[in-house]
Amino acid sequence: MCGIVGYIGKRDVAPLLLEGLQRLEYRGYDSAGIALHAGGKAGGLKTAKAKGRVRELEARLPKRFAGTTGIAHTRWATHGAPNDVNAHPHMDNDEKVAVVHNGIIDNASELRARLTAEGVTFLSDTDTEVLAHLVGRSQAETLEEKVREAVRHIEGTYGIAVLHADFPDRIVVARNGSPVVLGIGEKEMFVSSDVAALVSHTRQVVTLDDGEMATLKADDYRTYTTEGSRTSAQPTTVEWEAESYDMGGHDTYMHKEIYEQADAVDRALRGRIDDRFSTVHLGGLNLDARDARAVRRVKILGCGTSYHAGQIGAQMIEELARIPADAEPASEFRYRNPVVDPDTLYIAVSQSGETYDVLAAVQELKRKGARVLGLVNVVGSAIARETDGGIYVHAGPEVCVVSTKCFTNMVVSFGLLALHLGRTRDLSVADGKRIIEGLRKLPAQISEILANEGEIEKLAAEYADAKSMLFIGRVRGYPVAREASLKLKEVSYIHAEAYPASELKHGPLALIEPAMPTVAIVPDDELLEKNRAALEEIKARSGRILAVAHQVQEKADHTIVVPKNEHELDAILMGIPLQLFAYHTAKAMGRDIDKPRNLAKSVTVE
Repeated sequence: MCGIVGYIGKRDVAPLLLEGLQRLEYRGYDSAGIALHAGGKAGGLKTAKAKGRVRELEARLPKRFAGTTGIAHTRWATHGAPNDVNAHPHMDNDEKVAVVHNGIIDNASELRARLTAEGVTFLSDTDTEVLAHLVGRSQAETLEEKVREAVRHIEGTYGIAVLHADFPDRIVVARNGSPVVLGIGEKEMFVSSDVAALVSHTRQVVTLDDGEMATLKADDYRTYTTEGSRTSAQPTTVEWEAESYDMGGHDTYMHKEIYEQADAVDRALRGRIDDRFSTVHLGGLNLDARDARAVRRVKILGCGTSYHAGQIGAQMIEELARIPADAEPASEFRYRNPVVDPDTLYIAVSQSGETYDVLAAVQELKRKGARVLGLVNVVGSAIARETDGGIYVHAGPEVCVVSTKCFTNMVVSFGLLALHLGRTRDLSVADGKRIIEGLRKLPAQISEILANEGEIEKLAAEYADAKSMLFIGRVRGYPVAREASLKLKEVSYIHAEAYPASELKHGPLALIEPAMPTVAIVPDDELLEKNRAALEEIKARSGRILAVAHQVQEKADHTIVVPKNEHELDAILMGIPLQLFAYHTAKAMGRDIDKPRNLAKSVTVE
């Protein structure tokens, strides 16, 4: 979602802020802006804002726009249309306060009505402007107390950074449900909503917890609660290098990240396989063998791609560990007053570790005494900190809004977890060894699939004229179909629908015609003949078929052949050619591949 960047030190701030905003462009946004101290109390605050991309903001900056302290923002519209006025930062009527904000203020309408009655003039349609006026109208003596007083009135989520003309030596930040990360430099300090904006300057970071604030000065920082109590947040070292955020010779981040999957999977496996006992070491689980054997059910919660990875993970856990398991959208789970069972192991899945719906579900589960594990990519993220243990998927930074390598590494991580749970129960040594051998084959098999990109590109060109596509699969293949359909619609904007192949006769066959292609997931497993029967049904109704299979399918118009692994692991490989298919379909249609319309990378609001 929206991005925050801030800096205080001795360097010219505007170029630093623009660079940080460019690092955050992948999160999705529709406008951008900067506020800075012009120098000393007499200098006041200067702002520049623009609808559109960061480059448009850069073109609009005044020639004399200098300072050494500032904050900046990329906005993804929630309250109010994308335009110059609604872009952040927002100021109070006296133009002494500037605020950037990620999140949603639920009681903004109520606060706006009250402030208007008190004589405040609102310029924008945003909820954020309320915060600027609350800070500006506070009679407290310090900026910290002004911000603390303002956030006490707020209901909802926020990550904020605040400048005040009367306090040119500091930036005050606060977090509740939306990430805020401090970057610790040499006589300079940074703040951002994402480490991507920080790693080119420092790898020493402090991640704020919900209900925590911080004051940044050029040579120091301090953290404290919104109630005023000091906290002792300590810096940690970010494992990702600045080069991880470069395109590395690829035209897009999506293409680069598809090609990083072999190495990413190798990273996820490294140091975790135990050949002696045909199992894996997952020390971060904080789940010993006795605890693992006590688990009677597994519930996996995620959103979008993470939910689909959870569906595949649930099947792996049932197959290998023989524990009932299922996946559910976290956004639904948290609203349906679920029964929380003490014998159920809950797993929260999120690339960023900050996905709001998943985090809210974790917090509700913890409140009810559940054991919750996290499966995330970002070390030190909110979900990683709030869960009882978990697995880092080690995919590395994922910049494209559309997730590819994180999905693959999430599924691989579920394979490791399923093997671990299985070997604490009844999975044999022989089966454990078989799964380990299959896991070790994955990097080479992924590279083999990617070597066939040219053929997949040609197929994408043939299907790019479709207005709608149907994706089908059975059991292990169905969540692969769901994820593949999501990829296509996200990046190409072609309508796509996924359905269980077994359900074709119960409605979807009515859609089949030559103009409605079907992508069929056809693994060479115990359901092969059932899947072939579904292809017969589609072909009998003149439907075009693109199969993803382990061998050429006679009834399909085209087949993408993928290498065979163990049945339980085949789903990991069968989705990868369809990532390339979605990519090349979008490329043929001239889409903005890394920044699909209306979407954001890290969804930190409802």
